[in-house]
Amino acid sequence: MFSLDIIYEDNHLLVVNKPAGLLVQGDQTGDPTLLDHAKEYLKKKYNKPGAVYLGLVHRLDRPTSGVIVLARTSKALSRLNQQFKDREPKKTYWALVEGKPQEETKLLHFLKRNPKLNKSFAHKHEVPESKKAILEYKCLKTLNNYSLLEIDLHTGRHHQIRAQLSAERLFIKGDLKYGAKRPNSDGSIHLLARTLEITHPVLKDRLLFVAKPPTSDGLWDACLSD
Repeated sequence: MFSLDIIYEDNHLLVVNKPAGLLVQGDQTGDPTLLDHAKEYLKKKYNKPGAVYLGLVHRLDRPTSGVIVLARTSKALSRLNQQFKDREPKKTYWALVEGKPQEETKLLHFLKRNPKLNKSFAHKHEVPESKKAILEYKCLKTLNNYSLLEIDLHTGRHHQIRAQLSAERLFIKGDLKYGAKRPNSDGSIHLLARTLEITHPVLKDRLLFVAKPPTSDGLWDACLSD
């Protein structure tokens, strides 16, 4: 059985640290998904007969790791969907990038998605069918060949972080699609959904979830060391 990295669990929520390389939901490949594994986990843990309900609130790209919140009830799903629609949750991401980032800055681009390539292209000025994309980052640490950025998203666009950083020549390690020099051996990219803060859909408490970087990775380990 696939081993889920559980961050938080109650009757309404299941919060997991998604590993890089795992699909969140099904696509044309037919590969197993996070939803499949999570439903199987709940079915076995609680000895549930029949189908297990689990609602998908938001997504992460396949090669990205980090915090994902799943809803265990339809009530929780509808309330969380509204939170995300209202942009109430607070998210931060960590990215290991090539190049020379500023200490802290805000990036504004207009992203245009190409569905055939499954890629977004960042423009400095508005172009037809583009959407405004804004993020802020600060540089947390500089290693020999990479820098660790903490990113705060102001908008939620397709491949936003990957496309905007690439436009600034800050290529995420392993992200060949957006300009990295070489792939990571496992197909991952060094982009982590580090934290997610939401309001509990039933209890109304404010909850902060933190995902650890992938283990046994020398670069991520170096980011966490003093």
